[in-house]
Amino acid sequence: MERRPTLHDVAGEAGVSAKTVSRVLNGDGPVAAATRERVLAAVRRLGFRPNLMARSIRTGGPDSTVGLVLPDLGNPFFGALAGGVEEAVRGRGLTVLLGCSGGDGAREAEVVGAFLARRTSALLVVPSGGRPGGGPGSRPGSRPGGRPGGEPLAAARAAGVPLVYLDRPGPGADCVVSSNRAGAREGVAHLLGAGHRRVGFLGDLPASMYTRRERLAGWREALAAAGLPAPAELVAGARTVAEAERATLALLARPAPPTALFASNVTAATGAVLALGRSGRRDVALLSFDDLPLAEVLDPPLSAVAQDPALLGATAARLALARLDGDATPPRTETVPTRLVLRAARG
Repeated sequence: MERRPTLHDVAGEAGVSAKTVSRVLNGDGPVAAATRERVLAAVRRLGFRPNLMARSIRTGGPDSTVGLVLPDLGNPFFGALAGGVEEAVRGRGLTVLLGCSGGDGAREAEVVGAFLARRTSALLVVPSGGRPGGGPGSRPGSRPGGRPGGEPLAAARAAGVPLVYLDRPGPGADCVVSSNRAGAREGVAHLLGAGHRRVGFLGDLPASMYTRRERLAGWREALAAAGLPAPAELVAGARTVAEAERATLALLARPAPPTALFASNVTAATGAVLALGRSGRRDVALLSFDDLPLAEVLDPPLSAVAQDPALLGATAARLALARLDGDATPPRTETVPTRLVLRAARG
């Protein structure tokens, strides 16, 4: 049987001490960036696999996993986000564990508690705050009765585990968000630049969630910059595809209907596409925040403000790894830019 490479083999290959290799793999001390890269390259060349579970049992320290809490495991956006996290932590010998909160604060607390109970190395959380389609019981915060987990920041601090919030900011910890407001402002400005003066907003309302609130603000700012009002009758709420379809038809039935629509999420955009298609309305421009699957083959194709969920995940993982490496600077927020994807004009 072929002998498995050891820690000392890696040290010899990288030209460093075994203690330095241990520091790099365990994240338990300062190591120069060039040295860390040399050790990790040696690990890859040799195919070294540390027995992280045995180390955890022996030392009582963190295990080899990163806990990632998502509101919806079936949403392609969060799937791409998880892929970005996994790609970023793989080289450190860490494995991503997924948990689903369903956008509910109490369930989020349970998942966080389960991850912390197994001494996960870091915690990445898309914070709850009520999800699209969620019931009135969806709420942020800790579970009554003091169940393990509680509010993520307090729980992570108590356990000494790095915490990063993704997609939506959270208090007192690193955050990674998209440029929601600027992206919405750019998208709506594009519609205004095409000559539209009545641009409707279609999305999840009331805009209590951070992303929805920022996109609505971007719509208003674009109109204000063009010297146009943002009348309430051009704003329609929709939490499901069916609601978005009905809301689109209601907007277009107004005495002074919008000539363009800004859909603030994929659900709203899908409903709008169905409404416009089924009613034969090719005269109404539509732009979506987030790109729809197969948007380029729609007739006419759909332009969009596209996020980069993989980069969101990778950036959050990088922040968490930096904390594991001893970064003690104050919490910071990093913003991942969106990009305007223009396809053939609609309307």
